[in-house]
Amino acid sequence: MIDVIDHLVGIEPDSPLDRLRDRRPDAREHAQRGFDALLTPDVPGAVSLVERDAVAAFVTGLHSDPRTARFYADRLAELAPELLGAVRLEIEAGSTTGPYGTYPADGPLAAESDEGLRYRTRQPEALGARLAAAFEHAHLLVFRPREADPKDLRALTDAGWSDPAIVTLSQLVAFLSFQIRVVAGLRLLGAAQKETTA
Repeated sequence: MIDVIDHLVGIEPDSPLDRLRDRRPDAREHAQRGFDALLTPDVPGAVSLVERDAVAAFVTGLHSDPRTARFYADRLAELAPELLGAVRLEIEAGSTTGPYGTYPADGPLAAESDEGLRYRTRQPEALGARLAAAFEHAHLLVFRPREADPKDLRALTDAGWSDPAIVTLSQLVAFLSFQIRVVAGLRLLGAAQKETTA
């Protein structure tokens, strides 16, 4: 079984980055356990494996990291190749920079307001109601987290997401954002190490 972060970074056994990660064995183990629990659970429960991989492909595509996005797109292709085209279209439609959100005009943070993109799925019929709602919620969490409110959760329940499924979906989006940042940081460290030894 591969360590997913090692795989996404391209860490070779006994390399400087491998030894660096070995200094924090608990962090390494917990990151892999998070992946296992959220993306390869023994019992998927209220969120199917296809839904998990579709959301992962969408979220990692939004983060514009080609290697990580390809990893999750390949996982989705194994389970539901018919969804790949629709997911790619939604990534294109949802791609932006962020973060976005608005504050009250008379408040102390008004200067930080930025309207930005308000994403809605382009082909909800290709995704189905559950995935369309999940993609919109995932986009909100990635780019407009300060605007999330109860009406956004109602949109998920209206599309058939139970409370436990919503918790899983939110955990999945948070985990992927964490994983992408760790991968990016380790790649930068690896590049810096190569420069110092060159």
